[in-house]
Amino acid sequence: MSVDLATVRRVAHLSRIAVTEEEVNHLQGELNAILAFVEQLGEVDTTGVEPMTSVIPMTLPLRADVVTDGFYPERVLANAPLGEDGFFAVPKVVE
Repeated sequence: MSVDLATVRRVAHLSRIAVTEEEVNHLQGELNAILAFVEQLGEVDTTGVEPMTSVIPMTLPLRADVVTDGFYPERVLANAPLGEDGFFAVPKVVE
């Protein structure tokens, strides 16, 4: 796969990156080099290799999913502009 100059300009526009005309040729070469490397990775035989999220096996510690008030509702509501009966009070936005 090869990236042309128009594609470089479009990607820069979509990325909201200001690119001068002098930089377009350089970026075209860099993008083509990246895509060539990705194509090389596609040639690697990965049959029998299980997907993994880490190079070492590990499990994350889990805790019970219990709904609580944080055990200190007064501190949670201390910075609220308006509170009522231990809850955040917000202005009515829908009539």
